Amino acid sequence: MAKDKVICGIDVGSSKVATLIASVSEDKRINLIGVSSTPSKGVRKNQVVDIEGSVGSITESVEAAERMAGYSISSAFVSLGGPQIESINQHAVVAVSQPEGEIRGSDVTRVNEAAKAVPLPQSREILHVISRTFTVDGQEGIKDPIGMTGVRLETETHIITGSATSMRNLVKCVQEVGIDVSELVFSGIAASLGVLTDTEKELGVVLVDIGGETTDVVIFVDGSVAYSSVIPIGARHLTSDLAVGLRVSLESAEKIKLSLGKIPKTPQMVEGNKEDKKKEETLDIKSLGIMEDIQKISKKAVVDGIMRPRLQEIFKYVAREIKKSGYGTQIPSGLVICGGGALTVGILDQAKYVVGFPARVGKIEGLSGLIDEIDSPQFCAAAGLILYGVNVQDKGEIHLPVLSASIPIRGMVQKGIELIKSFLP
Repeated sequence: MAKDKVICGIDVGSSKVATLIASVSEDKRINLIGVSSTPSKGVRKNQVVDIEGSVGSITESVEAAERMAGYSISSAFVSLGGPQIESINQHAVVAVSQPEGEIRGSDVTRVNEAAKAVPLPQSREILHVISRTFTVDGQEGIKDPIGMTGVRLETETHIITGSATSMRNLVKCVQEVGIDVSELVFSGIAASLGVLTDTEKELGVVLVDIGGETTDVVIFVDGSVAYSSVIPIGARHLTSDLAVGLRVSLESAEKIKLSLGKIPKTPQMVEGNKEDKKKEETLDIKSLGIMEDIQKISKKAVVDGIMRPRLQEIFKYVAREIKKSGYGTQIPSGLVICGGGALTVGILDQAKYVVGFPARVGKIEGLSGLIDEIDSPQFCAAAGLILYGVNVQDKGEIHLPVLSASIPIRGMVQKGIELIKSFLP
C-alpha cells in the first residue's frame, strides 16, 4: 500500500500565522492531521518588516502543528499578500508545432510562456500565470485545447505579480525555520480554493478575504480568475476604531468585537420584561474578562456608531474594485466573504447594502479529519494552500519557481547573455 503524501500550508498574515498539515491518499482524500494558529509578529500589511519576529512566529506555529500531527515537515506552500500585489490580463498567440495535427501540452506551455513576456520593472516578479481561456483557429471559450486540431493557438491569461523584495524576505523567514518553500501562493487565490464552489466560479463571483490589515478581492468569471487586487484596510482597523471610540485597550476592543460577532442579530426579547430587554441591549464587560473601568456600553451604539461606518468604507473600496474590473454585470453569485473579518457583526447586511449583491460567509469544504479545529472563516487561506498543493499542480498551471535569495532571475539571464557575447567575434 502506497504511503500517504503529506502537505503543509503556512498562511503568514498580519494578525496570525496559521499552519495546517494534511495527509493525502492516492484517491486524493485530504485528512487534516495538524492545525495551529499563533499571533503574528514582524508582519505589517502581510509583508515582513522584522525578520527575527517573523521567524519566531512561524517557528512557534509550525512546531505546534507538528506536535499535533506527530510529523516533522520539510516543505510547505506559503501564502503571500499585501498591497504590493498587482494583476493584469494578457493575450498571447503561437503557431501549433504540428500544423493540422493535435495540440500538445508543449504548445500550451509555449503559449503560456509567451503570455509571461510582460514588461516589468526590476523590482517586480511574476507570481502566477493563470490560463483563463484558449482560442483555437478562432473558436473561443476552450478550457483545455490539448488533443484538438488547429494551426493557431491563443490564450487569455491572468498574471499576478508581486514585489521581489517581499517575496525574498518571506522565503528567507520560512527557510530560517528549516522549511523549503514549495511555492508562494497569492492568499486571495488560496482562499478561493477553500470556499468557492465550481458553480459560483462558473456563474461569476467575488471573493472578499478580510484579513487583519488588508482585504483581498478576487473576481471569477466563467470558471477562472478575471481580476484580483488588494485593499489596504482590514479587520484590525475595526478594532482600532472600537479602542478609540470606547477608550479601551486594543486587547479589550478585540474581545468586544469578537463577542458582538457571536451574538444573534435578532435575539428573542421577552415582551413586557424591561430588565431582560435592557440586559440584551448592553454589553456585559466583566463577563468578557475586561477589567478596565468603563461604563455600560450599548450594543446598538457600538455596532451602528463605530463599526458600521468602517464596514461601509471597506465595502465601498470593494465596490470600487468591482467597477474598475469591468465585470460588475457578470457576477450573479455575488460576494463570498472570508478571513477573520468575516466574523464581524452585521457584515453581510453591510455588504448587501453597499455593494448591492447577494453575500454569504465562506465555509471551508474539501477537507476531512480535524475540520472542527478550522471551522472558522479565518482559516480559509490556510485550507486553500493545502487544496492548492493537492489539486492545482495537476492542472498544468504555469508556476514561477521560488526565487533565489541571492541573485535575481533577471540578473542570471543578463549574466548568461554577457557571457555568450564575450565568446562572439
